Amino acid sequence: MQTPQSDPTGDDWHPVCQASELVNSGLACSFDVNYAGQTCRAFAVRYAGQVHAYLNRCSHVAMEMDWQPDRFFDLTGHYIVCAAHGAMFRPDSGQCVGGPGRGGLMKIETEERDGVVFWRSQYHLKPVQF
Repeated sequence: MQTPQSDPTGDDWHPVCQASELVNSGLACSFDVNYAGQTCRAFAVRYAGQVHAYLNRCSHVAMEMDWQPDRFFDLTGHYIVCAAHGAMFRPDSGQCVGGPGRGGLMKIETEERDGVVFWRSQYHLKPVQF
């Protein structure tokens, strides 16, 4: 993955990847965030032509969900699935639609512009400081 340059329009938006790296129902682009004071993984996927990002944390048990690195979709490409317990989530909303999930995934606001995907920091969601 090539890291895009910083977004010149504001400090709230942070680059994730080149937009071309995300294909419909394909591999995700993972990135680190600081969520409520803890460093966590997050991921961005493309579904039905739109980019969506979530905290990589199942709503059933707070553990990472990918069944292989950056693989979140079920075999049909229509649902994000938690590899640990089989909870299924809608890729466009994060809503749990099956399995032991307890609510939806933590959605992260994204924007795609000039060939780059960005995520937006919020009150409880910040970039990781090195």
